[in-house]
Amino acid sequence: MVVYTVGTFDLLHVGHLALLEYCASLGDTVAVGVAADEVVQLYKPNVPVVPLEQRIQMLLALSCVDIALSYHELDYIAVCKQVKADIFVIGEDWGKKPHNEGVENYLKSQGKQIVQVQYHPKTSSTKIKATVIEQFQMVTASVVR
Repeated sequence: MVVYTVGTFDLLHVGHLALLEYCASLGDTVAVGVAADEVVQLYKPNVPVVPLEQRIQMLLALSCVDIALSYHELDYIAVCKQVKADIFVIGEDWGKKPHNEGVENYLKSQGKQIVQVQYHPKTSSTKIKATVIEQFQMVTASVVR
C-alpha cells in the first residue's frame, strides 16, 4: 500500500517525524508531496526558509520516506494518481476548501482512504521560527545596552 501525505516540511522537526513514521505504519511505501514556495504562499503568511530542493533531500534521508516530490499547484489529485496512493494522510486543519474536496471526492470514488491526524502538540515550524526571532531580539537588545 502506498501512503501519501503533503506539507511544507520547512525546518524539519519532531512533529514531522511523528507524522512520517505514522504514515510508514499504515503501508509499505511512503510518498511525500513537498509544497513549492509558490504553493506555500497560497495558504501561509511566510515562505519557507529552507529551499525546496533541500527540504526534499532531508525527507529522502529519513528511513521512513520512500518518495519525496514537489508539487507546484494545489492539485493533490495529480500526485495521488502519479504515486498510486492508497491512503492519503492529512492534517487536522484540512478544511473544506475546493482543492481539498476535489481530492477527497476522487479518492472516495476510487475506494481509497483518507486518514486525518492531529498535529504534534509541542512543536511546529512556526513556533521554531518565533523562538529564533525572540531569542535573536533578546541577544540584540542585550548587546545594544
